[in-house]
Amino acid sequence: MIKSLISLTAVALTLTACTTFDAYTGESKMSSTAKGAAIGASVAAVAAYIGNKDASSDKRRDRILKSAAGGAAIGGGIGYYMDHQEAKLRKQLRGTGVSVEREGDNINLIMPGDITFENNSSGISGAFFPVLDSVALVLKEYDKTIVAVAGHTDSVGSNSSNKALSQKRASSVAGYLKSKKILSERFEIIAFGETQPIADNGTATGRDANRRVEITLLPVQEG
Repeated sequence: MIKSLISLTAVALTLTACTTFDAYTGESKMSSTAKGAAIGASVAAVAAYIGNKDASSDKRRDRILKSAAGGAAIGGGIGYYMDHQEAKLRKQLRGTGVSVEREGDNINLIMPGDITFENNSSGISGAFFPVLDSVALVLKEYDKTIVAVAGHTDSVGSNSSNKALSQKRASSVAGYLKSKKILSERFEIIAFGETQPIADNGTATGRDANRRVEITLLPVQEG
């Protein structure tokens, strides 16, 4: 009986790692292989960026932990910690249009440009502020994470203009979250421009999907 329960738990965890939450319908569904791989690559790019930047210094980790509840790294309970954070985010963001993706111990929030920003602007849409307020509540509770805010665009326009727009939009989201008294040291703003598409830029639907801001939550680990 115990072995059966262990087996079922392992299967459930495997399925969770591949599951996408449909924020509009409130239903869980399996990601397509292509989309899942694209999102995984995007999260990996964020993790690599953070790792390269922080490789020679523990100062940020120490500042984050000093201000966090308990003052210690998550240690061996990283999966458990991120599981609970993921559950809170799914509950808070149900029906908002923001997708919650899990990639290993990292959590990714995908915010489509058409619901996040005013048309052709880096100004956050007024209707989206309550959504970011919900995200801020969870970030405050789970304060042992780095919050990487990455801007993405479609491939229309020049590389330089797309990178600049992605920087402005990521900065707008990060700035609003910081205004909710979330520790500034936790934030990393990344401008990917058009380099990390999750859909085909050759179609209107694909371009819509690629215009987005993603918030990747990475656990602060022991040195």
